[in-house]
Amino acid sequence: MAHRAQFAAAMTAITRRLPLGLSRVVAPSLVGYLLINLCTFFIDLGLLGLFHGIFGWPLPVAVTLSYGTASVTSYVLNRVLNFRSHGYVGKQFLVFAAVSASNYLIFVLGLTDLLSVAGVYYEFSRVIAACCEAVYLYCMMRWVVFRDADAAPAGPARGPARPAAQAPPPTPSPEPAPAPAGPAAQAPPPRASAGPAAQAPPTPVTAPPSPRRTGQG
Repeated sequence: MAHRAQFAAAMTAITRRLPLGLSRVVAPSLVGYLLINLCTFFIDLGLLGLFHGIFGWPLPVAVTLSYGTASVTSYVLNRVLNFRSHGYVGKQFLVFAAVSASNYLIFVLGLTDLLSVAGVYYEFSRVIAACCEAVYLYCMMRWVVFRDADAAPAGPARGPARPAAQAPPPTPSPEPAPAPAGPAAQAPPPRASAGPAAQAPPTPVTAPPSPRRTGQG
């Protein structure tokens, strides 16, 4: 996984440094595709010179073997490093094989043979055909073969991503103000006794003093 991340970071860094505003329209996956397929093209061209120029094999046979070897190498490297696809390999490779077969018939074999018959040197014919197939194969890989790939790596470089705006922390709801202090707490009134209400004791009635009797002389 580390090599995938390193390759993606390198392609993004290269894309950001493209001049003339190309960094806004060129996807990092295109840069990775060109780098990978440039390497596989030299494999293709070297095998073609080996099979046809040294071994003397017929041109269609030499082109087929060299192209097939380079195509399988390109598929593996683009799947693992460039597009980082996680699709089912069996079904995906069948689609890639169909795309490669159409590319082979149209550009590799057809255009190369056509230019060779017209008198163009066979290796230069292969270079011209490779330029045509590069555009075709990239479009098919990006939008057909590896269509399950992540959108981030396939999109054009937009510069370093800004951190996502964070929602402001929730404002704490104000606590209810304390109720205003009321009058001083009064002592609760005394409870009435459970028994009958207490009655004041009766006031004693004092008889008025009797008048003294004076003695008769």
